[in-house]
Amino acid sequence: MSEPFESLARAFPEVRLSADAADRVAYARDLWPRHHLAVRAGNVAQHRPAGIVWPTSTEEVARIVRWAHDTETPVVPFGAGSGVCAGVLPHERIVVIDLKRLSRWRSLDTEGRTLDVEAGHMGMPLEENLNRRGLTLGHFPSSILCSTVGGWIAARSAGQCSGKYGKIEDMVLALECVTGTGEVVHLHHRTSGPNLIPLVIGSEGTLAVVTCATLRLHPNPTVRAFAGFSFPSTEHGWDAMRAMFQAGLRPAISRLYDPFDAMLARRGSVEKDRADSAAAPGLGATALRSLLRRPGTINELLEGAFGSKVLGGSLLVLIFEGFDDGPSRDMEQAKAILSRMRGTYAGEGPARQWLQHRYSASYRQAPVFAAGLFSDTMEVAAPWSKLRGLYDGVRRALGEHVFVMAHLSHAYPDGCCIYFSFAGTAAKGDGIAGLEGWDARCELTYDRAWKAAMAAAVDAGGTLAHHHGVGRSKAPRMADELGTGGVSTVRALMRAFDPKGILNPGNLLPRTSSKPTLNDAHPRTVRA
Repeated sequence: MSEPFESLARAFPEVRLSADAADRVAYARDLWPRHHLAVRAGNVAQHRPAGIVWPTSTEEVARIVRWAHDTETPVVPFGAGSGVCAGVLPHERIVVIDLKRLSRWRSLDTEGRTLDVEAGHMGMPLEENLNRRGLTLGHFPSSILCSTVGGWIAARSAGQCSGKYGKIEDMVLALECVTGTGEVVHLHHRTSGPNLIPLVIGSEGTLAVVTCATLRLHPNPTVRAFAGFSFPSTEHGWDAMRAMFQAGLRPAISRLYDPFDAMLARRGSVEKDRADSAAAPGLGATALRSLLRRPGTINELLEGAFGSKVLGGSLLVLIFEGFDDGPSRDMEQAKAILSRMRGTYAGEGPARQWLQHRYSASYRQAPVFAAGLFSDTMEVAAPWSKLRGLYDGVRRALGEHVFVMAHLSHAYPDGCCIYFSFAGTAAKGDGIAGLEGWDARCELTYDRAWKAAMAAAVDAGGTLAHHHGVGRSKAPRMADELGTGGVSTVRALMRAFDPKGILNPGNLLPRTSSKPTLNDAHPRTVRA
């Protein structure tokens, strides 16, 4: 047991804590896909914390943070660990504060439709409990089965139904937080004067530890209307989406798939294909690895007019939900708009199939990594006027290194999110820059792809993140998006909330040193 953790154990004998080796491994990282390459190479959990503590109340959290402030011990708030941007990357002096034991409903106001819920409450049980009362939060991230309310707030999460209900920042009316000095503060949504809630939402554990939130609720919808529409190209599809949202329509689900992704959706790939078995190491995996070492050729073939025609064009999945005949009326209005913009009605099947398998895609990474490949996602956003440049620029940058497909979701009257999915393999050549082994060369491809894509997003006037967060994976380029003044402003906020810098240090913003952030995540030696 390390000295900081021994001190913590002495100070809080009544609080559950652990420095067990297995626990320290379990809390050493989140689900950043780049970590999976290290795990595949046998370098498991190098960034182990000093230990983990499980408080059961806001008062215990405050006492622990006050101790951390007084002893200058860094701490990392932890939800369910489903983040994908290296928001969790501790070291041997850091104490992880797991908040899942803060999971109570403090109060439910059915008339005012608000809920005070603690940060550790898991997503799916929360929604199921609300549904039994005829209510919904309307927040359905793909990680809903393995994420918490506090995690949603920390990462500025978006759910699948954001078109109707908004993102998590649209649902938060008040927050209870513990600052870096151990002070408990209560922030309320203000319509005049300074409003501090938007500062904490998306701060990824660097300003305060969120312990409780007051959330806005909605009546649980009883009726849905489903439809799919095909378009000659992805651009035709997003022009139609823009027209629909700017006409005042608010579908719960509006997802536009590029031709390749649309082909998979039409096949019902989540349910029917057998990638789990085909992707196991063997001849099939070897052939796939060989193919993906030439991603540029594949991307060029599939992105053009020929590829779009062969694959059947893009696909828009549309779902309206509500009450009585409202969804059907909205759908008829949407059909009229989309048909005028070269949309071809494809029936209800694609939308119903998507809803049935809405969470399945989040659990399909393991076969890809088992086959010697890697996969990841990048979600960026821009105003409609810059969407074409963002789509082309990021796709081209990624496509030089990895195979790329994309869908557009989380649309608004003024812009949209583009969600790129990509897969790749080891860089060509042996012993590149002293790198030995397949996994090290996979890391090289991965880093090149991300570096090029982030630069392209900034150059196109887009965001680096829409709803997955920043973490350490995107932090090196945040100065390019925020500007020097923006980074300085955020650092000043961090000093105000957390004067000694103990809250998740190194997260969210570029490091002040020139040492590469990505390489920090993967030391080549493993300690027992």
